[in-house]
Amino acid sequence: MARITAAVILTALCSGIVALPKNIPIDLKAHGKRADLPPAEERAQAVVDTFRTAWAGYYEYAFPNDELKPVSNGFSNSRNNWGASAVDALSTALVMRQKDIVNQILDYIPTINYYNTSTEVSLFETTIRYLGGMISGYDFLSGPLADLADNKTNVDALLEQSINLANALSYAFDTPSGVPYNILTFTDRGNTGSTNGLATVGTLVLEWVRLSDITGNATYAALTEKAESYLLNPSPASSEPFPGLLGMDIDPQTGRFLDARGGWVGGADSFYEYLIKMYIYDPSRYAAYRDRWVLAVDSTIEHLTSHPAPRPDLTFLTQYNGQTLDLVSEHLACFDGGNFILGGQVLGNQEYVDYGLELVNGCHETYIATATGIGPEVFGWDPARVPTDQAAFYNASGFYIQNGNYILRPEVMESFYYAYRATGDAKYQEWAWEAFLDINATTRVGSGYSGINNVNVEGGGGFKDFQESFWFAEVLKYSFLIHASEAEWQVGGDADEWVFNTEAHPFRVFEG
Repeated sequence: MARITAAVILTALCSGIVALPKNIPIDLKAHGKRADLPPAEERAQAVVDTFRTAWAGYYEYAFPNDELKPVSNGFSNSRNNWGASAVDALSTALVMRQKDIVNQILDYIPTINYYNTSTEVSLFETTIRYLGGMISGYDFLSGPLADLADNKTNVDALLEQSINLANALSYAFDTPSGVPYNILTFTDRGNTGSTNGLATVGTLVLEWVRLSDITGNATYAALTEKAESYLLNPSPASSEPFPGLLGMDIDPQTGRFLDARGGWVGGADSFYEYLIKMYIYDPSRYAAYRDRWVLAVDSTIEHLTSHPAPRPDLTFLTQYNGQTLDLVSEHLACFDGGNFILGGQVLGNQEYVDYGLELVNGCHETYIATATGIGPEVFGWDPARVPTDQAAFYNASGFYIQNGNYILRPEVMESFYYAYRATGDAKYQEWAWEAFLDINATTRVGSGYSGINNVNVEGGGGFKDFQESFWFAEVLKYSFLIHASEAEWQVGGDADEWVFNTEAHPFRVFEG
């Protein structure tokens, strides 16, 4: 893996606005042994500085559009022109206590017209980013971080706008089964596509239930719980090739599954994530969700565990089609270790924690093997499919790269966070810090941070000119929290007071 020089770090992170602390170790693996980390408060502040750099570029060149294009200093509107980066950034600005940015966002959110957009609306993406971001902001600002809001009316507007958005989206559930359509067209209250997916149906319930509990309007919870019921009791039986592990395509007309392919990968991933998180949110109401998570986890350990031939010390999870396994995984799937660890802690099951730590180690290896120190979008380890030009790489690392993009994804950093919170082992802070430095060194460009084309080429092989909103919501939040001081929203143990949605927006757990 390429090492980072002092000049590269400063050039990569700084744009005349902020700089990393001067005592950051340049080579964390010098002489085969990690150098001492700078103090935790300096590491946390370095992440805050990166957040402020990214926000400053977005605010100058893109706000209130959805995303910054940092290379060209332009903007994009992939999320309906409602200001996705601003809403997604709110909960991170709050936990970082960046009061000026918090209030810039709070002044903006009441102006959004969630009933109006000319572009297609994803029920899933809109729920996890916009609805999740506003509900999290409301939970913080009506609770432990109330001092950060200059105008109390703006806090009330977070809840009002959450209601407006849920009302605008709710017609999606008006199907014969109650399973919603995902892609909506607000101009004619229509939809596109004939099917929905496991993740896009199964990753709504936390946000909509929380909205019901805050407002006292049970309708929001009822809509998503009905849709979820088809996932908790799947049919036909062939769509569950291993106990608890389901297919991915669902017919909204009938609620029946249409295939038996899946895994802990994009399109399925956050369905499994939310099963245990709903139990954390309210154990009394959602014990059945816990039971389905345990069923899925036990099957995963038994049937999907895979060790690459040249690196049997590593553990990856396969995908499946029926009971046929495919030795392929994704950066998206690297949340899996964190989810196993979280569930193991909550349920007091050390086997799940230990298995999750193995998965975290495997995903860490996908980072440290590449030229940039960042893991690829898609990787495989099937010895029969190793590309000729990657044979040496595969034999050394245990995997080969199928898609070398990195689009500012958070999942590996997320799992480092859960691993550290469960174990207190500083090596996970070291891994997160090294990943943070490498991501900064490679993705920093122009007015912000951009996805790159090839993680296994020095410098990343060119920029995509796109700064995802989840860069604010997830990557920088997890990068900060793993080094930050104790707070009630930090995860850790069998009595979590907050639970994070899949976009890393923290919600208060239900208190009755």
